[in-house]
Amino acid sequence: MTAIPARRTSFATPGPLRRSVRRFTERAGIFLVAVAILSAFLMPLAYMSLTAFKDQAQVADSGAPLYPASPRVFEYDGEARPIYEVSIDGVTRQLAIVEKGRESYVMIDPADPVAGTFVWPGRWRTLTPAWDFDPKVENFALAWEQIEFPKLLRNTAIIAVVSTIGAVGSAIAVAYGFSRFRFRGRGPLFLVLLATIMLSSQVTLVPTYILFTRIGWSGTWLPLIVPHFFANAYNVFLLRQYFLTIPRDLDEAAMIDGAGPFRILRSVIVPQAIPAIVAVTLFHFFFAWNEFLLSLVYVGGNPDLWPLSLGMQKFASLYVTRPPLVQASAILAIAVPVFVFFLAQRAFMRGVVVTGVDK
Repeated sequence: MTAIPARRTSFATPGPLRRSVRRFTERAGIFLVAVAILSAFLMPLAYMSLTAFKDQAQVADSGAPLYPASPRVFEYDGEARPIYEVSIDGVTRQLAIVEKGRESYVMIDPADPVAGTFVWPGRWRTLTPAWDFDPKVENFALAWEQIEFPKLLRNTAIIAVVSTIGAVGSAIAVAYGFSRFRFRGRGPLFLVLLATIMLSSQVTLVPTYILFTRIGWSGTWLPLIVPHFFANAYNVFLLRQYFLTIPRDLDEAAMIDGAGPFRILRSVIVPQAIPAIVAVTLFHFFFAWNEFLLSLVYVGGNPDLWPLSLGMQKFASLYVTRPPLVQASAILAIAVPVFVFFLAQRAFMRGVVVTGVDK
C-alpha cells in the first residue's frame, strides 16, 4: 500500500488578518505615544488645579492624598479627635483616638459611639489618617481680593484687546499688499520683513526704551499698544500665505463690478480668510495677555497700570510660602484665555492647519 503523506496544518495568520493586526498595533502605538505626550503637557496644569483647592496644612503633609482633602475628625467631649485607619483582626476600621499613651491608646468607633471606648495596643504614628474630599473654594475668593483682580483684569483686557486690533488690522493690510500687488522690490522687502522674526525683542529693548522715554511714553500703556499697529512679521507671513490660496478670479470679478482695492479686501479677501484671521487674532491676544517683560519695563513703577502678569508676580512673591493661593491666582489669570480659546477653537484649528498647507 502507498502511504498517504500526513497533511500539514498551517498556523500562519491569513493576509487580511495580519494586516488588520499590524494596523491595529500601529494605531495603538500612536495613541499611546500621543497620550504620553499629552499627559506630560497637562501634568503641570493638573498639579496647579489640584493645589489651588488644597489648604496649607495638606500641602505641607507628605502623607496627604493628591486630591483636595481634610483630615477626618470625630467630635468627642467637645473636641475634634483625628480618625485613623486601624487594622484589628485583619479588618480595617476607621477609629478615633480619644487618649494617647506610650504603648496603647484609647479609641472609639465613630460609626458606633454608643459602644464606648476600648484600648488598642500599638503606636499611632504607624497609622494612616482618614481623609475627606474637601476642596477649599475660599482660596479663589482670597486671591481675588488680595491680588486686586478686577483692576488687573481690566488693565490686561485693555492692553490685549486694543493691541490685538492694531496687530491684526495692520497685518491684514500688509499681507494683502504682498499677496496681491506687484511692485519693484517686493521680494527683497518680504525677505527683510521675515528676517525680523529672528531678531529677539531683547535686542531692541534698550533703543526702544530710550526712544519711548524721550517722547514721554514711559509709564504709560502706549509702548505696549502702539508698536503693534505696525504689523508683525509672523502675522503677515501667515496671512500672506493664506491670501495666496484665494483665487484671483474673485478679485477680477469684483473689479469688473467696479470694486476698488479696499473694497476687494473688505468684501472678498477678509470673508474668505476668516480662519487665518482668527488664528492670528488668538495668537496675538494670548501673547499680549501673558506679556511680562515690556510691562515690567514701562509700567512697573505704576501699580495702577499693572496687567495681570505683574500683579501675579508680586502676589506670588508675597505668598511664596502659600502655594494654594498662588495656584488659585494662576487659574484666575488663565480663565479668560481658556474661555476665548474654546469659543474660537474650531476656527483657530482650521486656520492653523490651512496656513501651513496648500488649500
